[in-house]
Amino acid sequence: MKNNIECKWLGGMAFESDINSHKIILDAEIEVGGENKGAAPKKLLLAGLAGCTGMDVISILKKMRVEPTYFNVSVDGELTEEHPKIYNRIHLVYTFKGENLPIDKIEKAINLSQERYCGVTAMLLKSSEITHEIILQ
Repeated sequence: MKNNIECKWLGGMAFESDINSHKIILDAEIEVGGENKGAAPKKLLLAGLAGCTGMDVISILKKMRVEPTYFNVSVDGELTEEHPKIYNRIHLVYTFKGENLPIDKIEKAINLSQERYCGVTAMLLKSSEITHEIILQ
């Protein structure tokens, strides 16, 4: 399988990408010469990680017949100081709400995502330390 993504320059530092008919605007922050018209590429990468692992976890939990009433994945990424600036440390926080949520099944779903299914995690592990924690509310 091959993916092809094009980014059309909109002027300044802004680009528009069309992904499966979903338009995404990318731009740099004002401090580095952009106009903040869209997501910064590295931050979009973190969103991709959260979405990838989140989809895995919710899919696995559904198969286990575990359905939280609320689920959120937040990501903190620490960039290196030198160029090229990359995320060398990434921390995921999985937050769940619901009645009688079995922690063992939640841990299993997250571990399966992190160790087997999430391709974004697998790619980022080549350059980053990735840790996680679980919050049950």
